[in-house]
Amino acid sequence: MAHSIREIATALGAEAAGDLDLTVTHASEPASAGEGALALAMDPKYAAGLAQGQAQVALLWPGADWQGLGLKAAIFAPRGRLAMAGLSRMLDPGPQIAAGVHPMAVVDPSAQLGAGAAVGPFVTIGAGARIGPGARIASHVSIAEGAVIGSDALILQGARIGARVKIGDRFICQPGAVIGSDGFSFVTPERSGVEEIRATLGHREEIRQQSWTRIHSLGAVSIGDDVEIGANCAIDRGTIRDTVIGSGTKLDNLVHVGHNVQVGRDCLLCGQVGIAGSSRIGDRVVLAGQCGVNDNIFIGDDVICGGATKVFTNAPAGRVLLGYPAVKMESHVEIQKALRRLPRLAARVAALEKGHGTVTETD
Repeated sequence: MAHSIREIATALGAEAAGDLDLTVTHASEPASAGEGALALAMDPKYAAGLAQGQAQVALLWPGADWQGLGLKAAIFAPRGRLAMAGLSRMLDPGPQIAAGVHPMAVVDPSAQLGAGAAVGPFVTIGAGARIGPGARIASHVSIAEGAVIGSDALILQGARIGARVKIGDRFICQPGAVIGSDGFSFVTPERSGVEEIRATLGHREEIRQQSWTRIHSLGAVSIGDDVEIGANCAIDRGTIRDTVIGSGTKLDNLVHVGHNVQVGRDCLLCGQVGIAGSSRIGDRVVLAGQCGVNDNIFIGDDVICGGATKVFTNAPAGRVLLGYPAVKMESHVEIQKALRRLPRLAARVAALEKGHGTVTETD
């Protein structure tokens, strides 16, 4: 679908100049922009690429000399990535899911589908499930008995929604995600080696055989409004109470949320984050890629954890953490500086030992 520069600028709440009746059909990097493209050059460092392509219109930084760049029209974006959010929303046609229920879908007679719902082929919807109006459900999705999903949901290919899961409005679920799988919860008849090590921090009196008894998951998963779940995520249902994901929270691909976990509002959990059972995550927490969170701990509001941070203890609100184990980011930077100095320090100690005998510690 084509959009005029005027339409795009109005939708973005941005200023525009030049021939506002020009239309574009897609976005492009500056160097590869051709006919019908809106070149994305929201920073001066991308200006050189405009000369390599054939763009007539571009999304530029404020104050850019659009005529000097050889353009016929321009939109000015004070905050480039925010403009990208609005632009991409306009240009994304979304998945093609025909209205109504596909003849190859299986919907239990007791399930309820809201007005305007679209259900693709090979979808199964269990007994008593309730799907809100405007929902779009792509092929091979399964929604188990008693699940409740709000309005305007988009659930993509192969996602699995478990029994009794409750999801709010405007939910987006990427392919292959599993919401409401059993929690990983096992116990031994006698005190296990794991329990002993946690109590003693490493000491074991004896090593003995042990077997694991399964604790079943009787809870479900509760998800708020405007939540997005990435591809191949796994969210375990709670043992007794529900696992909870707060409104506005976004999960990247391959995130695992363990049983009984409570995640607050507007959090960002990036790829390969793992949160162990019964931990609580506050509001607006950011966990970068490959972060790990120990079980039964609390991470306060507005905490930011850098990539691959491993959090083993409670984290106070507003803290910025990095490293394994997690420490304040500034402390981690100093630790890394000290580590880089260790080879030189070791060489100096070796030289001192060779020239003056063994270095000994004194009080």
